Amino acid sequence: MATERTFSILKPDATKRNITGAVNAVIEKAGLRIVGQRRIQMSKAQAEKFYEIHKERPFFGELVEFMTSGPVVVQVLEGENAIARYREVMGATNPAQAAEGTIRKTFSESVGENTVHGSDSAENAKIEIAQFFQDSDIVG
Repeated sequence: MATERTFSILKPDATKRNITGAVNAVIEKAGLRIVGQRRIQMSKAQAEKFYEIHKERPFFGELVEFMTSGPVVVQVLEGENAIARYREVMGATNPAQAAEGTIRKTFSESVGENTVHGSDSAENAKIEIAQFFQDSDIVG
């Protein structure tokens, strides 16, 4: 098994409800280390660039509006098979379909406000990390 890095966002619904520490505890309990973390206010341009893959989807505007509605916490996570492990810990996009004990089952209130984002591939993890972090920001 290889140690790898993945990207995470604790979304505005998490920061608004002050549950970022509780979410981080779940991440760390799963064996992932938070090696980079910053609370930011995502600009409209940043959100549009980050979610450009969804630009043609009907929910794009709503997604950008939500992601810029309050602060988010961007993170770099590291661990054995971090990408797959974090996706497992996050749970299904729809909290109603997420497994017990996952972040989304435990904390999310809806499909739209589902608490967290995580990279879906090693390639996307590198791209997403580079959008918000420089190498000097990551302590590993």
